[in-house]
Amino acid sequence: MSVTATRTGSDFPRSAAALDRLSGEGRQVSLWWRDDDARSVTPELDRLLGLAKRHALPLALAVIPVGAELALAERLAGEAGVSVLLHGHAHANHASPGEKRAEFGDHRPADVMRGEIVAGKARLEDLFADRFRPVFVPPWNRIGRTARALLAGLGLPTLSVYGAAKDSSDGEPAELNTHLDVMDWRAMRGLTFDAADGRLAALIDGRTGSAAVAEPIGLLTHHLQHDESAWALTDRLLGLLVAHPAVVRDGPALLPISK
Repeated sequence: MSVTATRTGSDFPRSAAALDRLSGEGRQVSLWWRDDDARSVTPELDRLLGLAKRHALPLALAVIPVGAELALAERLAGEAGVSVLLHGHAHANHASPGEKRAEFGDHRPADVMRGEIVAGKARLEDLFADRFRPVFVPPWNRIGRTARALLAGLGLPTLSVYGAAKDSSDGEPAELNTHLDVMDWRAMRGLTFDAADGRLAALIDGRTGSAAVAEPIGLLTHHLQHDESAWALTDRLLGLLVAHPAVVRDGPALLPISK
């Protein structure tokens, strides 16, 4: 194991031990990485792309179509391994007062949401061309039954939210989800290393099936919201995961291609 893996393993001892157990059993776990809320080129985006390049890890960037800038497409043009996903429409909350925030909950007519999804997909296809992947990422990781039922028919066969994937019914999108958010949203700062270690170790230990059938572990970041603790945590987590032989970095292979 590399020096980097040894150092970061000491940062996340339970996760490193869980990965070592997998490796000792001749098994692996798949990893993918999604970052949300991109619209424009910012210093934070540059920092994110720098991390992805330094760790040689593919990155799925969830882009908000309303306000997405041509400059973002130009910035990504030279970045290998960066895919673009459809992140809602305008990242606007339509939930009633007192309810959890949602843009595509069951609060609006199906035709309205259909129009926004179609327009957003067309916008990102136009901006990003082959870099775009037909994956719908609802803002705040919440989606109602009406919008969920629309996706596959609109050329979006995959949904990405947060938490364990649900079995999809006929005509509904498959789920490719995230499971470890580096942010502590109540404190508006990065998770502690100890909290992240406990969550990641539990996720790894929960992958009891073979590498071919076990659900990939999704890392979730929000580059515009990160404080220094979130950046440090992301960097060290990536250092552990990409260096360990029990981790398969097959992000692009998990994402469908637009037809």
